[in-house]
Amino acid sequence: MSLEQNKAIVLQFYKAVNQGNLEQAKEILAPNIVVHTMTGSVIRGGDNFFEHLQMARSAFPDVYYTIENMIAEDDKVVSHGTFTGTHCREFLGIPPTGKQVKFSIVQVDKLADGKLVEHRTIGDSLTMLQQLRALNLV
Repeated sequence: MSLEQNKAIVLQFYKAVNQGNLEQAKEILAPNIVVHTMTGSVIRGGDNFFEHLQMARSAFPDVYYTIENMIAEDDKVVSHGTFTGTHCREFLGIPPTGKQVKFSIVQVDKLADGKLVEHRTIGDSLTMLQQLRALNLV
């Protein structure tokens, strides 16, 4: 697939997640996808990643990924942008706060045959935790 096609597939994935259409997002995942989360855990398999997406979506039901930059090379697409969402359910052991968080993310997706086969998220978790008041450095 071309670099532009790969970018379009990644954008389609984020659009589906933004719209809460996780079934559509799941269709873009390879069954054997390997996911590296921003908390350092590794998730193996499309079904397991789908469950993770459902959990994140329930904690932040209005989750929205804004993609500001995309770079594609070979079979990889790097996306940079922001994650925005309102914390409505327990997340990482933090009880719901009702607060909106907004923090920077970088995501690296590897594609094969039009599917995501590897997904890596690097996010500014320090800013997220400060916004949730779970971490106070001042």
